[in-house]
Amino acid sequence: MSGYVGILVSDPCLQNQFTQVELRSLKSHFTSMRRESGKLTLGDLASRMSRLKVVGENLSDQETTDFIAALYPNFNDEVDFESFLKVYLKLHAHASSRTGNPAKNSSAFLKAATTTLLHTISESEKASYVAHINNYLAQDGFLNKYLPIDPSSNDLFEIVKDGILLCKLINVAVPGTIDERAINTKRLLNPWEKNENHTLCLNSAKAIGCTVVNIGTQDFIEGRRHLVLGLISQIIKIQLLADLNLKKTPELVELVDDSKDVEELMSLPPEKILLRWMNFQLKKSSYKKIVTNFSTDVKDAEAYAHLLNVLAPEHSNPSTLAVKDPLQRAKLVLDHADRMGCKRYLTAKDIVDGSPNLNLAFVAHIFQHRNGLSTQTKQISFLETLPDDAQVSREERVFRFWINSLGNSTYIDNVFEDLRNGWILLETLDKVSPGIVNWKVANKPPIKLPFKKVENCNQVVKIGKQLKFSLVNIAGNDIVQGNKKLILAYLWQLMRFNILQLLKNLRSHSHGKEITDVDILRWANTKVSNSGSQSRMDSFKDKSLSDGIFFLELLSVVQPRSVNWSLVTKGVTDEQKKMNATYIISIARKLGCSIFLLPEDIIEVNQKMILTLIASIMYWFLKQPVEEKPAATSDSENGSQLETVSNSTTDDSASESSVE
Repeated sequence: MSGYVGILVSDPCLQNQFTQVELRSLKSHFTSMRRESGKLTLGDLASRMSRLKVVGENLSDQETTDFIAALYPNFNDEVDFESFLKVYLKLHAHASSRTGNPAKNSSAFLKAATTTLLHTISESEKASYVAHINNYLAQDGFLNKYLPIDPSSNDLFEIVKDGILLCKLINVAVPGTIDERAINTKRLLNPWEKNENHTLCLNSAKAIGCTVVNIGTQDFIEGRRHLVLGLISQIIKIQLLADLNLKKTPELVELVDDSKDVEELMSLPPEKILLRWMNFQLKKSSYKKIVTNFSTDVKDAEAYAHLLNVLAPEHSNPSTLAVKDPLQRAKLVLDHADRMGCKRYLTAKDIVDGSPNLNLAFVAHIFQHRNGLSTQTKQISFLETLPDDAQVSREERVFRFWINSLGNSTYIDNVFEDLRNGWILLETLDKVSPGIVNWKVANKPPIKLPFKKVENCNQVVKIGKQLKFSLVNIAGNDIVQGNKKLILAYLWQLMRFNILQLLKNLRSHSHGKEITDVDILRWANTKVSNSGSQSRMDSFKDKSLSDGIFFLELLSVVQPRSVNWSLVTKGVTDEQKKMNATYIISIARKLGCSIFLLPEDIIEVNQKMILTLIASIMYWFLKQPVEEKPAATSDSENGSQLETVSNSTTDDSASESSVE
């Protein structure tokens, strides 16, 4: 992490104030402000700092100007990046003190929806996660040399340093995410190979819903315990909650009464469904309270005692509810769980201490082992009448994980529900195009009044039009109402704009010109053609792409050692196509591409996802230092090629390759 930070900032005091992700975002804001007039003075800064979220939300333009004027009398002084950061830190502290939330170090410029920023670790959580790893990876042919790990030691943090265990754990959580043929699994890996494994791990973790905004490959190589444990916690949580949805467990419809409630249930995050299930079962007992969390509400273990008595009465112990000591009751609860054959994830002390992560894991395990739901309920037949739009579901997943990867203030579980107040969309727009949001007129959650949500969403639509999105007949109220088709249309254009902007910002190649879909198509074809191959793609919906060969040839050109051709199939049968598709995605992630598509998107040639794949490979390649690129493709060649394409008069909106 510090290596990258040092490139942007030489002052060691400033280096310690920011993560590399925070610095990258602030650098984008700074560059955007300076680009407007060619240089940036303190006077300019006073009027433009309100574009930064924490400043714009809490200080008026005049307050910002007065504060800067009090610190720096000469408004004509030019501001470099380090000066900008110093002003930002002081403004942030001032704004935070106004809201009663004093900043810790620099600020909460980015708030990850995880515990990965905590610099202390829970020994109890570590022991629990080690037990999980020992259990689920015990039969792995490569890792059995290292397992079982001693939970009382720090061996876990040494074993993860080559990246293999974390990649394998991701595949336990969401099978098939990583093609294990792409993992470097030699007994002795060099630093480059370890870094590739960690890059594959982080990009794959993002693609299953983990938030890794403050984690880099160097953190794993150095075995930074709080970050390693934070990621492992997220991966395990995703695994344990995987069945908490109607697709995997249709019996969950027993929790609701009618079709409207079913739709609401389908939009809930898995933790909320788990709580609803727990309270549903507790109603069958004499327990009268409502459990609202996995911490304080279960500390006395009474809810657990009643829950297990409902689910497994044959293993109940009358003394569990009779004892007065919560710790003793918690021990009896765990004995009951053991008799059920339910693996425990916590100790009696963890229950009494109210450890939220471990209590959540415990309840999720109980649900997986014995959920007590009926397979005969009439609502299950109702589920069969609901439209099963696999394409909508896949696109929703891609956009949800992409938005969560940006490090917004709130983790979203469903784009159709969680974006309806407009706030997360405004945050995402601010990440994609720094400074474009007018935070002065934005309404911060919680938002009670409907018209305030409409105001936010109206700004979202207004900015979309400013960015030249196609938004015919889309109004802010459509987002508030959760219109699926229109929300997906907006998010696709936002995601596409983001990748095109990233390419445009590589100014040594694009020379600041707009990059189009046609440029990306031409770049890919030229790269593959220059390698001597006859393969080409006519458009992003070219059905011949389904065998995956073109993508593998492109990956092999941009990084000759990336593809092991002995593992590539001919891509004729469906099974061969799937093997190639999973290999393509893992190789791209291993290089450093942040992509969210599924193998099915390649096999079915989903033109939107194909565009993101090619564009991500292109972005990765053009970012590489000249000396690291294959000798056959010099930096000047790439620059001139891209310039030629950008100067062409092809109308990409009319091209077959364009994705609307």
